[in-house]
Amino acid sequence: MARPVTLFTGQWADLPLEKLAAMAKGWGYDGLELACWGDHFEVDKALADDGYVRRKRDLLARHGLQCFAISTHLVGQCVADRLIDERHRGIISPQIWGDGDPEGVRRRAAEEVKNTARAAAAFGVKQVNGFTGSPIWHLIYSFPPNNWDAIEAGYREFADRWNPIIDVFDQVGVHFGLEVHPTEIAYDIVTTEKALAAIGRRPGFGINFDPSHLYHQFVDPVLFIETFADRIYHVHVKESVRRLNGRTSILGSHLDFGDARRGWDFVSPGHGGVPWEQVFRALTRTGYSGPLSVEWEDSGMAREFGAPEACAFVKKLDFPPSGRAFDAAFKQA
Repeated sequence: MARPVTLFTGQWADLPLEKLAAMAKGWGYDGLELACWGDHFEVDKALADDGYVRRKRDLLARHGLQCFAISTHLVGQCVADRLIDERHRGIISPQIWGDGDPEGVRRRAAEEVKNTARAAAAFGVKQVNGFTGSPIWHLIYSFPPNNWDAIEAGYREFADRWNPIIDVFDQVGVHFGLEVHPTEIAYDIVTTEKALAAIGRRPGFGINFDPSHLYHQFVDPVLFIETFADRIYHVHVKESVRRLNGRTSILGSHLDFGDARRGWDFVSPGHGGVPWEQVFRALTRTGYSGPLSVEWEDSGMAREFGAPEACAFVKKLDFPPSGRAFDAAFKQA
């Protein structure tokens, strides 16, 4: 049976959920991955009002949509980042920002992620996806030369900050999926191994697999799936493209997304370099049966065009596996 294809609502938070749900159903989506910003899924309301989650469920049901996961990417980023600044203020609520004291922001963000697990459980959803932040991302280049004890201390700090959060996830029966991503504690295969080891490979902490962040770093997404098959709890279908011409690089060059001078960028699924058929085959081979959630980002394409095209693209490539060898019919009875 084909995996459900959902639309992540994070890039659509300017639209009321009622309007977006109707659009998504018309485009062929089976469900929505709800972002915890805009009016799509509000954690405080879900915990304060018993009727809130029922109304959200009713809204989705009216449009024939399901929900398998919710997203706390923006708040999660603030839990373990070493540098808390105005960029963070722009992505979180005034209540979490408070007076801007970095440790206070981290503490309030951690409590919000715990509450997100509780709200997800009340909503009947078993998966929360997001970022973790990183105490050591600013040390990535190793110049001035790193003190490698400081790197190891960064992984311990990550674990110290996230273990109490995952304790709550375990208590309410919800999994957390880190989107492996530059600026997070895990951004490639080696750092994902280190992050999982740091947190004791506890089952409550897994991966929201998004190959777009691997491809532009020249990390093989199929090898990533095979390496972490038991920890891939959710999948984002997002695409990136490399445009390396001798002037550009895989770093961002301090240029905004969509700038043609960048060495890589996000594009609509099917318009970049991710080997999607091999990715889907690897997910099937390793037993992943969950949703394929389109996270649509393309500065050069209208989203109302790209989202339905992406849905059709995923459904075309996500073919069911064979239940028999292709040459079985050759054998004599």
